[in-house]
Amino acid sequence: MLDVPVSHSGAGLGEANRRRLAALNRALPGPFDANDAAKVLGIDRSEAAKAIGYLASKGWLSRVRRGLFTVVPLEADAPMHWRADPWLVAARIFDPCYIGGWSACEHWSLTEQLFRSVVVVTAHPQRSSRSTVQGTDFVTAVRGSDLLFGTNSVWRERTRVAVSDPSRTIIDILDDPAIGGGIRHVSDVLAEYVESPHRDDDLLISYGDRLGNRTAFKRLGLLLEAMDFEVPEMLDACLARRSAGVSKLDPTITAGGRISSRWGLRVNASISRGDPS
Repeated sequence: MLDVPVSHSGAGLGEANRRRLAALNRALPGPFDANDAAKVLGIDRSEAAKAIGYLASKGWLSRVRRGLFTVVPLEADAPMHWRADPWLVAARIFDPCYIGGWSACEHWSLTEQLFRSVVVVTAHPQRSSRSTVQGTDFVTAVRGSDLLFGTNSVWRERTRVAVSDPSRTIIDILDDPAIGGGIRHVSDVLAEYVESPHRDDDLLISYGDRLGNRTAFKRLGLLLEAMDFEVPEMLDACLARRSAGVSKLDPTITAGGRISSRWGLRVNASISRGDPS
């Protein structure tokens, strides 16, 4: 545990360390390591590692994970418990990546449901799809670097972080309902999207084509029909892109269900607003 001083106003630091802390705060709003600090401070890596180690031991830096730190704001009420913005943490430790799934749904106001964990779509291989950093749970979905498209940059504490745009968010959670909170939540998000200013049918279909999972089109078509949306062109596009064979409406559910021959899906979950035909 960090040895945090009672006062967090700058007292207790020598002039040289105060200058270093100020420089790190100005240049590195997100997580950084000794190499980053060395460049900012104009010193070698070994000296930088010692400097940030000392600042961390005094509570002026928060340890994100081994070798990675952030500056603790002077105005922090409880420096010992201060944590960096999870989106900034994700952008650093899962780079290249973007915030997606239910976290993007929350960002674009496509859901009122709140999730405790953050979904990150990354091209960086992961040993596990779940990890915890600074008390925040992260759920990762690994994709090829060529599939990290359809994102917007948003500002988080002077740093730009990539988040899937609304249409890419919808395609992602149709491709993998698990990162959308399950197919029932996915259906609610889809309904919100269809009735929102974010809706872009052509972009949605083009993203689906680029992602390359035809099962996503099966789910999209079935859900649109189940919820009685009058979208004939979208349905025609989905029908034209159906894959062969039978897939699960929700692959995270082991229960069986009847098969929709129209969509080639095993309907293993009930959908609000209607019953799939």
